[in-house]
Amino acid sequence: MPSAIDGISLPSRSKAASLDKSQTQNRLPRLTPRRKAPPSQNPLPVPETPSLPPPPDLSNFSFHEPTRRILSSHDHELFQASPTYDLLTSFVFSLSEAAADKKISSIDLAEVPDVIHHLCSLLSLVEETIIRCPPADQGGSRFGNPAFRDFLDTIASQSQSWHSALGVPPPAIPEASIYLHNFFGNRTRIDYGSGHELNFLLWLLCLNRLSILSPPTFPALALVVFPRYITLMRKIQSTYYLEPAGSHGVWGLDDYHFLPFLFGASQLLHHPYIRPLSIHNELVLEEEGDEYLYLSMVRETMASKSVKGLKWTQPMLDDISGAKNWEKVEQGMRRMFVKEVLGKLPVMQHFLFGSLVPAAEGMSGEEDVRGVRPEVEEREGGEVVVEDGGARHVHRDDAWGDCCGIKIPSTVAASEEARKKGEGEGFRRIPFD
Repeated sequence: MPSAIDGISLPSRSKAASLDKSQTQNRLPRLTPRRKAPPSQNPLPVPETPSLPPPPDLSNFSFHEPTRRILSSHDHELFQASPTYDLLTSFVFSLSEAAADKKISSIDLAEVPDVIHHLCSLLSLVEETIIRCPPADQGGSRFGNPAFRDFLDTIASQSQSWHSALGVPPPAIPEASIYLHNFFGNRTRIDYGSGHELNFLLWLLCLNRLSILSPPTFPALALVVFPRYITLMRKIQSTYYLEPAGSHGVWGLDDYHFLPFLFGASQLLHHPYIRPLSIHNELVLEEEGDEYLYLSMVRETMASKSVKGLKWTQPMLDDISGAKNWEKVEQGMRRMFVKEVLGKLPVMQHFLFGSLVPAAEGMSGEEDVRGVRPEVEEREGGEVVVEDGGARHVHRDDAWGDCCGIKIPSTVAASEEARKKGEGEGFRRIPFD
């Protein structure tokens, strides 16, 4: 019953509660369950591994020295639609697949073919050459050391005997030697980048085309020969202060290298406990770095930096570490190789084509364009555009201008100079980190 206070009639408690509830429902928005956002889809498909064609018949084969043939966008398009493009991707991805789920120590050196031992011996001879060609005193300069040119001259003088020991037919030695001379770096600019690393794979591909390296050797190539090459290049880079061929490298994963990340991600595809986030665990890097290329590269990269933390020094590696699993990482590395190496004209303009790695029909030649120098004499990196008046260099607007002669010293050189002065111990932390 309603009560009356001073002549005012009040509603009962049940009616007041009902009234408050209806007013509250009118004031508050209706709550709906939060829907999980659909996973983002990468528009680029994962590149597949084409079938590796058999080696050519060498009975009536004509060899010739490799030269640059991608001098325009049209040349680049012809290459991307050519059998050579499929040949190259097939070889690189086949090596990566040969390393899948394998440790470096899983390769029994007592059972590998003799050619693997010959390749490792050749790389050891190159390392001995470094001792015979010591770096010149530059007064603490961190830029490329001119003694690197003496090193390359010494390599060139021994190239023929090295190839003969590998069983390369004499007519093919000049062609294969060009790739060998170019996989240590550029003589004129004293720099090194992913294109030079790719020349090492092209050199191995030539040996495959000559039937010296068959598919059964691929696991040993990926996990014995290639890591030996990376170790050698780290020594060459730190001895002669090779400058990065690009102010931030082509991909931003490392100042010099990319393929160890592709092969290394394949090694870790189904690892029982190492996850992409494990690259932030220094104990994992220390204990497993000698077995897995990806971890070894992260460890070397961190050791060459004066600042602690991948998010500051290698943000791309830091971002990739958030991937769900190594399969995602490996797929991303395949996409990077196709898009950021084979798909970039400024990179591919330094690619060399011969008879074993042939150019497509209709591609330009160095002799057809005025102003195009041979790769070994190229003073400027970056892109070259071909016009009616000849070739001219294109200035990059996405870097520090190093393509036009403004040199960028490497972090390896900086850390080596600090070590010589006794200043290389420990890391410097970013404030507020």
